[in-house]
Amino acid sequence: MKRPKLAGVLVFVGCLLTYLMFVKHHYFTSKPAAYRLPPHLRPGSDRTGGQKPASADGLRFQYGIMFDAGSTGTRIHIFKFQMESREAPKLAHETFRAIEPGLSAYADDPQKCAAGVEELLEVAKSTVPPSMWTSTPVVLKATAGLRLLPGAKADHLLDRVRALFQDSPFLSRDDSVSIMDGTDEGISAWITINFLTGGLHGSDSPTVGMLDLGGGSTQITFSPDDEKTIQMSPIDYIRSFQMFNITHTVYTHSYLGLGLMSARLAILGGVDAAPRGSTELVSPCLPPEFSGRWEHADVFYTVRGQKAGEPAYEACVTKVEKVLYRKVARASEVEGVDFYAFSFYYDRAVDLGVIDQKKEGSIRVSDYTEAAKRVCSGLTGGPPQNPFLCLDLVYISVLLRELGFPPHKQLRLARTINQVETSWALGATFHYIQSLRRP
Repeated sequence: MKRPKLAGVLVFVGCLLTYLMFVKHHYFTSKPAAYRLPPHLRPGSDRTGGQKPASADGLRFQYGIMFDAGSTGTRIHIFKFQMESREAPKLAHETFRAIEPGLSAYADDPQKCAAGVEELLEVAKSTVPPSMWTSTPVVLKATAGLRLLPGAKADHLLDRVRALFQDSPFLSRDDSVSIMDGTDEGISAWITINFLTGGLHGSDSPTVGMLDLGGGSTQITFSPDDEKTIQMSPIDYIRSFQMFNITHTVYTHSYLGLGLMSARLAILGGVDAAPRGSTELVSPCLPPEFSGRWEHADVFYTVRGQKAGEPAYEACVTKVEKVLYRKVARASEVEGVDFYAFSFYYDRAVDLGVIDQKKEGSIRVSDYTEAAKRVCSGLTGGPPQNPFLCLDLVYISVLLRELGFPPHKQLRLARTINQVETSWALGATFHYIQSLRRP
């Protein structure tokens, strides 16, 4: 009888030891998970909720996707940044694609804009590693094309894009889709150009000014050296902001409605014409006897030139001066600041053969003026390659004069610097990523 009792005790003790070992094992294997840090606070992660991948040599990267929804097209910029712990990030690579037309062309049928946006999102998927999709912000900023639309139509387009972004695998927030303020556009372009030329790499690095001539608006931004410029300029023309732990003060302004396409409409007299239907616009800025169709903001116009023999250049200058009368402020100091000019400033210089389409170069303000005189005075009958070239060159030359640029002033022209597009997109992406990292 003693042996069965002893055996029972041994069985009980064995079961107890097995139970204790199970509890111990479960405790130590489950405890770390119970106290695991959330993803955005783990070592090596960013604050967006995803991990930054590290390369073999320990470098960490961040991607950013920026849609530029302009008046003439939609462009996607996919940036790959090498993140430095205490320094400004380095741009490792940019992928760029563009489609036409712009979002504003779908103002009456927002659903039709989806195909183009989805096409560009596929470019992003093929560029960003899948492991980084959920931590890569996707942002769309619309510029003058949507600023000029009625509010309800613009909102419907943005809502459609917002839904597409939310269905994508990328990081999309409430502020991911918006209409960009014109001043922010100018500042972001200034950040881009100075990041690419080295002006933001230290407090002692010289900066350059920026001129951008888009389809619906035009911007000027530069960092003034003279305190009088800051004091004498309109208060809303002076902005201060921090970038890479350095505070910058700039003179900046965006002129809505003075982009090249909007200016064409005003110079041709289309602003006062009927918004729909058969509209004929006659202008001395077009070749004599020329007649054709021109589309702007989803409206088709019949445009034609005046009779031959009239002083085309002088008459066109008069038309342009009336459009710009008291609409542009002269900026102090521009004569002594190095300026980069892009968008239509660049495109029209290419048309003139001043620079190669794939290379940067320079042009004087007087070169635009002299070219305008040649083109306008040489207007003859026949189908010209660019019937608007006279008008465009006159507008550019008068606009630069009204902004305060003397005839001898030389402007640098570039579409890309170090294979990166010279647009506001890079600067806006920097700013957006910084906003994600703020507590």
